[in-house]
Amino acid sequence: MLTDFPHRIANLSDPAPDYPWPAGYRCAVFPAFDVDAETAWLQYDAKNTDRLVTLSFGGYEERVGVPKILDQLRAMEIKATFFIPGWVVEVHPGMCEAIVKDGHEVGHHGYSHKRPDPADFAVDKEEIDKTLDIFKRILGVTPVGYRAPSGENYDELLGYLREKGIVYSSSFRDDIRPYRHTLRDGSKGPVELPVNMSFDDWLYGLSQRFSPRPMFPKEHVLSIWNDELDQTREWGGLVSMVMHPQVSGRPMRIGIMRDFLARARGYGDVWIATGKEIAEHFLAQEKKAG
Repeated sequence: MLTDFPHRIANLSDPAPDYPWPAGYRCAVFPAFDVDAETAWLQYDAKNTDRLVTLSFGGYEERVGVPKILDQLRAMEIKATFFIPGWVVEVHPGMCEAIVKDGHEVGHHGYSHKRPDPADFAVDKEEIDKTLDIFKRILGVTPVGYRAPSGENYDELLGYLREKGIVYSSSFRDDIRPYRHTLRDGSKGPVELPVNMSFDDWLYGLSQRFSPRPMFPKEHVLSIWNDELDQTREWGGLVSMVMHPQVSGRPMRIGIMRDFLARARGYGDVWIATGKEIAEHFLAQEKKAG
């Protein structure tokens, strides 16, 4: 029944709290990467374990994609958030350590990139716990952000994430500003930094592997991203990006990311921030509002 739905479904008439951005900013851009590596392909089809060319799409992230993205972010003096599955940290520790060394935020992205499912709560809990342990043991970090693998979540898992210290989620598609989840029992869940699917680079740059759709050229993607930013800025909203190093770390496509972020910065009133920074600002405003 509709009344059984979690968070904001039963309160569609209630607007998200309109907390102001930090002084001088009209909107925010959240540059974030999903470092799926080979898990994107292993979860798609278990037979890909032996399909080495398919797996090499994911392997590109360690060899080229992530290092080039780190170089670009360093040149632009921008800090980003990298959502990483635990499996990827185990298999590519050097790549992940380089992300941390450069001062970027690391967020939780499951263990094997398994899509969360209400029927698999015990397994999903295990994936959460296993990755938290891996992050602490290998990277020396405790993540406060979570992006759901394959973009799915449910009430029980949101509650468990809160219990494990996850402050914010960046998975839902139902707003253009941060908001607080309300769970079915009425308690507060994590803060949500909602995603705009227009900023998912996979839709433009790698969909041809198992789809007849062609790759989108730079001009088309920038046109979409720039128009979305312009309207989001007018509305005072949040642009949460979903970039993948095996897409945006390619030679031409890294220029799309560079040019978009440079244009956003050029406004002078667009806050480019990590998920942790945005969530902390929301929490401070929420506390001030009482």
